[in-house]
Amino acid sequence: MRRLLILLFVGLFIPGLLNVSQLLSQESIDPEAEYLRIQTMAFNGEYETAAADARKLVNAFPSYGDARILLGRILAWQKEYSQAASVIDTLLKTEPDNADALAARRDISLWSKERSAVTTDLRTGYSFDYFAEPYTRFWQVFTVGAGHKFNWGPAAAYVNIGNLITDAETNLEATEVQFELEAYPTLSKKNYAYLDYAYSPGTYFPTHRAAVEIWQVLPAGFAVSAGLNYYYFDRNIFIALASVEKYLGKYWLSGKVYVYFKDDGPTASFYLNVRRYFNDFNYLQLTLGAGTAPDEPFDIQSDIMRLSAQSARLTYNFAVNGKFTVRLGAGYSREEYEESVMRNRFEGNINLIYALKVK
Repeated sequence: MRRLLILLFVGLFIPGLLNVSQLLSQESIDPEAEYLRIQTMAFNGEYETAAADARKLVNAFPSYGDARILLGRILAWQKEYSQAASVIDTLLKTEPDNADALAARRDISLWSKERSAVTTDLRTGYSFDYFAEPYTRFWQVFTVGAGHKFNWGPAAAYVNIGNLITDAETNLEATEVQFELEAYPTLSKKNYAYLDYAYSPGTYFPTHRAAVEIWQVLPAGFAVSAGLNYYYFDRNIFIALASVEKYLGKYWLSGKVYVYFKDDGPTASFYLNVRRYFNDFNYLQLTLGAGTAPDEPFDIQSDIMRLSAQSARLTYNFAVNGKFTVRLGAGYSREEYEESVMRNRFEGNINLIYALKVK
C-alpha cells in the first residue's frame, strides 16, 4: 500500500512540477529577443547551434510561426531539405496562406532541386516577332544550348540563329548566328546575380550584348534589384534598370523600371509582372508594360528606333514527367514607331528544357 501511494505521488506530482517548470521557462524567455539572437547566429554561419536553439524556441512556443520558418531555413542552409520542408509544412497546415512560410517552402524546393542529381540539361527554343507597318517584317530566332549547375550557381551556353524575312517591296532575307553565355551566380545567402554576354558577327543581331543584375533578398518575401544592359550595334546603347519584388502567398509580384539613355536624353519604361504559382515550379505570368525600353533584350537593330509602346504578355511555365520543362509565351504591343504613328506588333515563343541525370 505504501509503495502504491509513493508511485501515485510521483505520477501526479512530478509531471506537475515539469509543467510548472516549462511555464516558468516560457515566461522567462523573450521569444522575439531569442529569435533575433538565433537569427544572428545563423547569419554568422553557426548553423548547428542556431538549429538546436531554434528547435528549443519552437518547442517552447509552438504557435510562433516566425521561429518555425527560421528553423526551416537554417535546416535548408545545412542541406537538410527533407527536414526543412517538414518543418514548414507543419506551419502551413494551420496557416496555409502564410506568405513567409510559402516563400520559404518555395526556396527550399528550389535549393533542393539545384542540388539534386539533375545537374545538366539540354535546351532549345523558338521565338518570333512580327509587324506589318510601314512594311512587313517577320523576325524569328531558333535557339539550341545546354545548362549546368555549378557549386556557385547555374549557367548556360546557347547558339542563336536569327532569320529575317520582309515583304516583296523591301525584299530583305537574311540568316545569321549569335553566341551567348549566361549565369546566375550566388553571391551570399541574401544576394544573387544575373550575368549575360552575347556576340554576333552578323548585321542584325547586336555585335555585343551584355547584362548584369544583382538582387538583394529582404525579409517578408521582398527583394530588390538593380542592373545595366549594354548593346553595341553601330553605337553604344545603355539601359539601366531597378525592381522591387514580393512573394504574396501563391503570387509573385514585380515592378520594374528601365531608363534608356538616348542621345536626346533619358526616357523610362515601367513593367508590372504578376505570377500565379500552381505548385513550386508551374506558374502563369502576366506582364504589362509602357514606355520606350523593352523588358526583353534588343536582338535586332531596328528595335532601337521605336519611340514608345504599350505591351501585354502571357507566359505559362510547367514541368512534364519530371524531366521536361516547357515555357510558352505570347505578347502584343501597340507601338509608336514614328512621331504619333502607331502599329500593332505580335510576338510568341516556346522553350524546352530536358534534364539529364549525371550523378
